[in-house]
Amino acid sequence: MKLTNDRYVILMGTKNFTERYYRDAKGWLKISARGREFRMTAEQVLNHLLPAVAGVKPNIFVKVEHRDLAKFIRSKKRRPAGIKARTSRPSIIRKVSARKNRQT
Repeated sequence: MKLTNDRYVILMGTKNFTERYYRDAKGWLKISARGREFRMTAEQVLNHLLPAVAGVKPNIFVKVEHRDLAKFIRSKKRRPAGIKARTSRPSIIRKVSARKNRQT
């Protein structure tokens, strides 16, 4: 069993949401409760976690899990239930302009 930083997943949240923090080849990554990904430095990860660990923020839990890296990466590729892929901005603009053309 390897005990390196990239083998751990940090879960932080309340009963309504959970954020995940883990380290991959490029650095630290935060997965928000809505499924968005944010790159972070180690200092930013600590700034997010320390208030919860110190008890400054009530009702927030912090849980650390040891994971098999290959298994975790495979499960990360699946999109969480209820999360749809974001549409690109140009397609939205095309739809709006197409509606305007139909009205005239």
